[in-house]
This record gives sequence, C-alpha cells and structure tokens, in this order.
Amino acid sequence: MPDDPKLRTKEDIERAVRALAHEFKTDTIFIIDSQAILMSWPDAPEIMRGSPEIDAYPENARIWEIEEGKRGGGTPLEASEHIHGLFGEGSLFHSTHGFYIDGVDEGTARLPRGWHTRAMVRQFDVYGRMVKAVARSPEDLIVSKLARLDGKDRHFVEAYHRTRPLDINLIEERIAATDLAPAVAARAISYRRSLGTS
Repeated sequence: MPDDPKLRTKEDIERAVRALAHEFKTDTIFIIDSQAILMSWPDAPEIMRGSPEIDAYPENARIWEIEEGKRGGGTPLEASEHIHGLFGEGSLFHSTHGFYIDGVDEGTARLPRGWHTRAMVRQFDVYGRMVKAVARSPEDLIVSKLARLDGKDRHFVEAYHRTRPLDINLIEERIAATDLAPAVAARAISYRRSLGTS
C-alpha cells in the first residue's frame, strides 16, 4: 500500500537533503522542526508526520550568501529566500514530490546547549558524494516544541508522550540548558508536568 502523500517519510528527508546539497554544493544539511523526528523515528505516529513541509538549511548558507552578494553586486539574496524560490510552497519541486522545503536558518528554533553532540546524523549519496543530514535528538526537538508551544506543538508533544513517555527530569534539564525567558521556561515545564508520567 503506498504511503499517504500527506505524511512525510524518510524518503522525503532524503529528497530534501539531495536537493539542497546539490543546489548549495554543501556536504551538510540541517533538518529542524517537526520532521526532524523522521531521522530517529521514521514510523512516528501520523499526527507527528502530517506536515506539507520540511524545514532545512545548508551548513554553508552564510558563505553562499556572501558569494552571491559578490556576484550580484547588490543586496545579497538570503539562502532561505533562494530555497523558497526553488523548493518552497507552489514550486515545481512541491508539485513533483508532494511536499516543499521551508528555508530556515540556525536561529529558527531554540535548542539546548550541546545539542550538536546529541544530534542524529545520517549519510546520503548525492551524485557520487556523501552528504550528512543532521537533526536534533528527539528530546531536544521536544524542548524546542515546548518553548514555542503553539497548537501544533502541543499535538506533537502529546502524540510523542503517548507512545514514548517523556523523561520529565531529562526534559527539565534540557529546558534549563536552553536560552529561554524565565516565564517561557516555566510554562514549558508546567505543560510537560501536566502530561503525567505515561
């Protein structure tokens, strides 16, 4: 039975990585926000994979912008804008693959200190060269969701917790290691505790 086209898959991650690695000529792509979960949990509950987009950026985004600025002689194009134009909502990529890539940057999500050391890393062959896809660990992803805590974030966290109960102590440690306003951190902890232990 074919995959539901409304649900993202690990193959979609690979398509996004290949597209960005080829366009930006980079060896590392960062996957952030909800669909980063596919790197560690490809068959996560459907509510966690029901997104039309994959948020990602190339490691060399800033270098690419500087080089583009030199070539263009004017206001440099942001890498995120370039991603939107080629692979974003309504693009040929979107109509071909059924999802789009939302260009973001390293400041898009709040992450606990040391997240790089816990990151999920996968290697993909992109036209004969190996490219790394890097995504935050599930717990660090949950912390970024708790920090924002909009409706979609709540659904994501709750679905995760129902299937894989969150370690409250670990999550609170990660919240403490994240640069959050005290009120935001307190809200995140309160919400996690409200979910109970199972």
